[in-house]
Amino acid sequence: MGAKAGVRPKESVGEALAAFASAIIAEARAALDTPGRSDAAAVHDFRKAMKRWRAFLRLVEPWLGAEARRLRAEARALAGELAAARDGQSALDALADLGKSGSAPPARSVAAIAGRLEAMRQAVEASTLTETMRARMRTALDGAAAALPTFRFDAVPFPDLAAALTQGYRRARRAIPAVWPQADSEDLHELRQRVVVHRYQIELIEPLWPRLGKLWIGEAQRLRDHLGACQDLAVLGRLTGSRQPLAPWRSRLAPLIAARQAEHVAVASRIAARLFAERPRAFRERLLALWEGGGGAS
Repeated sequence: MGAKAGVRPKESVGEALAAFASAIIAEARAALDTPGRSDAAAVHDFRKAMKRWRAFLRLVEPWLGAEARRLRAEARALAGELAAARDGQSALDALADLGKSGSAPPARSVAAIAGRLEAMRQAVEASTLTETMRARMRTALDGAAAALPTFRFDAVPFPDLAAALTQGYRRARRAIPAVWPQADSEDLHELRQRVVVHRYQIELIEPLWPRLGKLWIGEAQRLRDHLGACQDLAVLGRLTGSRQPLAPWRSRLAPLIAARQAEHVAVASRIAARLFAERPRAFRERLLALWEGGGGAS
């Protein structure tokens, strides 16, 4: 395997950006074209690649302008159409997560709930990830690949890239709830979205910051996972509403969901406090010091 795409000390920033973009498109193609991959895995991996792509496009919007906004809107629309296919798996993941809390529903109830969710997931996937949709997804990737040679990153100086990365850091930091226990699902969802963008953008400079860069990304991923678990539990909760598939289990599931969400929120608050302890200016100065010092572990 070749070296991971990203910015390296004293190498061309423009070439790193182009290689990074190409790697994301290749990842999205692999999600669709890998033999034997299930529809659920294809949806998950394609949406993950699209999140990386949108984070990248947001980062480079100062240089691409309207083209970056157009491609990002296209990727967001595709991901949105696939979201329903993901909800069934999200609810299944939430049900499994309840089992880790030590207060899961009885095994018989879990089996019945899981069976209903699995049937729902398969039905939605069958109607969503059709050959027509796959063709649209490939067409979008072809369009993105065709646009790559037109991207002009040659003149991008690292200080400007550091400023763009800092903007992603700042947006995530501003979304941190003032009072975590009072944060609602929308607050946590917005924070998760911004953490996802920051997590994928910071991958670009991991080769510049080898040891702590990997740890930073790992912490951002852990924060994303806990916030994502809250979102999955919210999906499971919605499915217990009136006339929803899991309505018969509402009284049993609702308190368990609330308690487990509170556990994830508590952990997420501690991770966020560590990850976003620095002010944005200090974060930017750290990036500039890494570049000027030729990279390193600090």
